[in-house]
Amino acid sequence: MCFVHSASKARLRLIGLALSVTLGMTAMPGSLTAQGKNADPVRGQELARRLCAGCHVTEPNSALAINPDVPSFAAIAKQPNVTAERLAGRIIVPHPAMPNTQLTVAEIRDVIAYILALKPDR
Repeated sequence: MCFVHSASKARLRLIGLALSVTLGMTAMPGSLTAQGKNADPVRGQELARRLCAGCHVTEPNSALAINPDVPSFAAIAKQPNVTAERLAGRIIVPHPAMPNTQLTVAEIRDVIAYILALKPDR
């Protein structure tokens, strides 16, 4: 019984974190967060190079293919249903093969801002 209770609490905490990230991304026009801080796509690109480039192609025009089964950040950005909310969910509750990388809320916002900056319709 205690395990179920702990799992439910952990899930609620993850949902709360995802909501705080995404509400911060969408609360104000542009990339401003609810606290008035900027989500910085340049910092997001630097984080992606350091933390994500082992599996994902993070550079927008790179011909390098690390693993054909892992989408590049540009391919992720091109998906028609990509939103800050969906990206936050995939980062906070990652897919199984993703390493356990601990990011702050600000770092998550920066990585999301970088991926969304790669959208071709911008």
